[in-house]
Amino acid sequence: MKKTIYLSAICAVALNATDLGTIEVQEVTDTKIIENVSNEEVKSADLAEALAKQVPSINMIRRSGIANDITLRGQKRDNIVVTMDGSKVCGACPNRMDPPTSHIVVANVDSVKVSEGPYDVEEFGDLSGSVKIKMKTPTKETKGEVETTIGSFGYKKFGAKASGGNDKVRVVLSASYENSEQYEDGDGNTIAQQIQNAVTTNPKFAPFAFKPQYQDMDAYTKKTAMGKVFVKISDNQDLEASITANRSDDVLYGNSKMDAIYDDSNIYNLKYTIKDLGKYSKKLTFKAYKSDVKHPMSTKYRLASGVNSANEVISQLTTDMMGFKVLNDIQVDDNRLATIGIDTSKRNWDGAYIGYGTKTALTKRPSIQDVDTVNNAIFIKCNRDINNINIKTGLRYNDTTISTANTTYNDRDFNSLDANILATFKTDDSTKFFAGIGRASRVPDGRELYFNSSMNVMSGNPTLDQTTNTEIDLGIEKKYENGYLKFKTFYSKLDDYIYFNKGNTKTFSMKGTPTTTAYNSFENIDAKIYGLEILASYDLSDDAYLDLGAAYQRGKKDNPMIGTNINTISGVTTTTAQTDTDLADITPLKINIALNYDIDDSLSTKVELIHANSWNNYDSDNGEQALDNYNIINLKAKKEFSKNIETTIGIDNLFDKTYAVSNTYADLILLGDGTSNEVMLLNEPGRYIYANFKYKF
Repeated sequence: MKKTIYLSAICAVALNATDLGTIEVQEVTDTKIIENVSNEEVKSADLAEALAKQVPSINMIRRSGIANDITLRGQKRDNIVVTMDGSKVCGACPNRMDPPTSHIVVANVDSVKVSEGPYDVEEFGDLSGSVKIKMKTPTKETKGEVETTIGSFGYKKFGAKASGGNDKVRVVLSASYENSEQYEDGDGNTIAQQIQNAVTTNPKFAPFAFKPQYQDMDAYTKKTAMGKVFVKISDNQDLEASITANRSDDVLYGNSKMDAIYDDSNIYNLKYTIKDLGKYSKKLTFKAYKSDVKHPMSTKYRLASGVNSANEVISQLTTDMMGFKVLNDIQVDDNRLATIGIDTSKRNWDGAYIGYGTKTALTKRPSIQDVDTVNNAIFIKCNRDINNINIKTGLRYNDTTISTANTTYNDRDFNSLDANILATFKTDDSTKFFAGIGRASRVPDGRELYFNSSMNVMSGNPTLDQTTNTEIDLGIEKKYENGYLKFKTFYSKLDDYIYFNKGNTKTFSMKGTPTTTAYNSFENIDAKIYGLEILASYDLSDDAYLDLGAAYQRGKKDNPMIGTNINTISGVTTTTAQTDTDLADITPLKINIALNYDIDDSLSTKVELIHANSWNNYDSDNGEQALDNYNIINLKAKKEFSKNIETTIGIDNLFDKTYAVSNTYADLILLGDGTSNEVMLLNEPGRYIYANFKYKF
């Protein structure tokens, strides 16, 4: 019986003086590892959707049929670190149309490690947690698979992968193709029809509706390829290199004002490891990575671009990321392992608007003007066992410089000292208590500091400070003869939290030049987020078991933001001060319950219930609205006809409910008229039936 395994972020150091391989990993605290991702999540390539199903504290922000974003414990954007085989992944779009998870497809993923809290000093900007994605690794045995998936709304996917080698060299290759028509919500409305319904409610949305000839166009096409090679240079030296390429075309974003003409990314990884160098180096690892993303958004398919797209506007964005890391593991004694590291990275982010016809004045108007973020850091972490107590500590010093080609605004310099301690107390073989306190910071990004809109109005804030999270985590883990229970709670104090204010006006004096922002921009506030999570599993019999995951968060600003709301209804404009202290993006109580039943060795089934409470606490001053609760039933069955042939069929949203999982916080540029608080909400897909066929060899 295959069960989800919850693993600790703490390594219990049961080491001898000569063999690093005796490290044991205990099952505790703040990490969940989702195993066998590519075989279990076959519905689509969208990693965000898979994570939201598997991890209670992760929620999805719907952006399109694919390329959706995630929140972790109520935080998103740069507050979460996403890495792929150790390389930090960034999107190019300031409107989060290509979040980091969108550049990695499920078919290429081996496992995902989700860590909660500011406890990972290896990574730059680990404010609220990290998502570490491990891609498929080469095997010595020659094997492969070919698969195809078909689903509702014209969905189709084809993929293949092969792996093999010998004691010295191993290689894995993978490729996939995916295409889908526009999904329909529970009321039978496509993405285009959802926009049309919004236009009926508010005619000012009309310019953002799709043109008649594009009403029925496909929602996206996605092609990927991955190659990875492992070389055993000698008994104590290994080399690993990989390339991942993603090509997405014509991605439609229903409640945004633009669509992606294409979204191309390349991710390169290189890792060299050498072991047993002496007393002060049991393992020395060098990691280098580079990624590049091209993401042009356009009004081409919308009425706003005019006849034959003569007045098309393109927002052309690129981002490049490169980094280098050195880690040295030192065996201090039989009960202590220390890791000392150096981490350096550079991100370049550049963007401009290009206009045609009546929009020619936009040609090459900068949006994010050649912004470089350079981080240099040193860190140390240590694991130690003292009888039945395991202690993990970490320390990281960051020095970060952010510069822009825009000569109006100042470059910025930041430094921070991040630290944490996490202790696990084992009372007996079945019970563990854990407690931790951590402090970590993250700097503002190029959009938050320097972004200019297509109207050449500043909506960044070049005076932002970095955000600091001071967090306390407590919990207990209990194993029973027929089950498992983990309860944990956290309190997060956010100083200078970077937050979007829909109703502020600021004047900055940068390099002696006064510049007035738009009445929308980012600013620093003080806030707090607290919550609890429950994870449980119970064996009903030898063949059936229940899994439960529940998460609740609450987020509050210390004070209402200074600013005003401007709202025009039926020609009447009202102005009111902000009074709401609720934080945005804080999903209410969410519960996942799954009944798993193995009918025999070749046939397994799953019935899943996903429940979410109504949004009663939300930031109405900054674009959020009340959302209804929902209860969704998903079904899934997997049949192995032989060791070579496997089929998975499933139905998501069995009863074809109409619902939405994410809100309309104004940090995203969504479909609205600019004069009222009304913003289009994008519904989730209705009943979705899929079937996956896989041949292994």
